[in-house]
Amino acid sequence: MIIETILEVLKITIPSLIVLLTAYLVIRSFMKNESQKQEHQLRMETRKESLPIRLQAYERLALFMERISPYNMINRVRDPNMTAKDLQLALIKTIRTEYEHNLSQQIYVSAQTWNTVRLSKDEMIKLINLISASLPPDRSGKELSKAIFDYLMQMEETLPTQKALDVINAEAKKVL
Repeated sequence: MIIETILEVLKITIPSLIVLLTAYLVIRSFMKNESQKQEHQLRMETRKESLPIRLQAYERLALFMERISPYNMINRVRDPNMTAKDLQLALIKTIRTEYEHNLSQQIYVSAQTWNTVRLSKDEMIKLINLISASLPPDRSGKELSKAIFDYLMQMEETLPTQKALDVINAEAKKVL
């Protein structure tokens, strides 16, 4: 009789446990899917909100590279009364000021892109200093401008600002 009672209890308990386990697994799977959907939706909303900011960062960095390109910068900065030393200092100050103005953009672009921008800035300063050092200190700003343009015309490699622009544009296209 005890065995029959145990068997009766097992007949009721085992199917109940199976139903309970099945319900648990179904609910767990449903909750996991819902959680994944919410995470995905949150990521999409975040991306949607951050995309304009990131694109603006690429735009600002591209503008920075254009502004420190020697062709654009010399025409903007040069004054007819400047000496070569004055122009050198003005160009370097312009590059540093522009760079400092765009420092915050590094949080919106990849480390590689930011590093390229930083290196481009450093190379432009180095190039200006190198060409300035090759001229006597009493030369005019116009002569320094000519020396820079002559150097750029003879350069076989791409200008550092153009290399950085290429990297910025490539990354911006990936984001889109």
